[in-house]
Amino acid sequence: MDRRQISSLAHTGHPVAAPLSDESVHRLLERALPSGDVRLLDLGCGSGTWLMRAHAARPDLRADGVDNDAEAIAAAGRAVDEAGLGGRIAFHAQDAAEFTSPHRYGLVLSIGATHAFGGLIPTLKAVDGHLAPGGSVLIGECFWEREPGRKTLDAGFAADDYADLATTVDRITADGWVPVHGHVSSLQEWDDYEWSWTGSLSRWALDNPEHPDHGRALEAAAGHRKAWLHGYRGTLGFVTLLLRRPTRP
Repeated sequence: MDRRQISSLAHTGHPVAAPLSDESVHRLLERALPSGDVRLLDLGCGSGTWLMRAHAARPDLRADGVDNDAEAIAAAGRAVDEAGLGGRIAFHAQDAAEFTSPHRYGLVLSIGATHAFGGLIPTLKAVDGHLAPGGSVLIGECFWEREPGRKTLDAGFAADDYADLATTVDRITADGWVPVHGHVSSLQEWDDYEWSWTGSLSRWALDNPEHPDHGRALEAAAGHRKAWLHGYRGTLGFVTLLLRRPTRP
């Protein structure tokens, strides 16, 4: 069982794959979705949950989703076909940083996927190349709620992995972006996400005691739960920002 398989099982009960409640996702999309006949792009789309929810709110949109997890993309494609949306949402199994398209997009999403581009600012630079004039970016990224202590660092983080919220936003604005909305995930959203992550993986293992990966799944769930509860709970934050570029003369 590799990391992708573990992640797929762990997100069974929380397919948004970020510490955001369904209500928060709905509100963010409501703010972000442009009107009219627009195209959306999700870089690091996973199973396509954000695009499916966006389409439920705006049935006229067309969208592309990109992720290097071929199994997740295949599952997303099947879900879209079953919903009769094959002509409106297309999925691409490839590195998001290498994706090219003849289209420009009114909204580009990248939620919790900045690692695919080497960080927050490189992600925004890549996104900029896909935006239509006047388009928006909805990006989700971690930050430090407080300075990480030894327990957080021992959980596998480095102090320079992230900055605090103010510094994170300052870096974005210094790169020429203007925040027009934002949501900081609450501790309850984080707890719901982590309990779902560890619980879904543990439940799968307990329901499949004869599976050769049974022990590996339980071990992964226990390790993640320990890192969360004893390491980064209350220290690692998550912010989702809606950004635009100033109109160029």
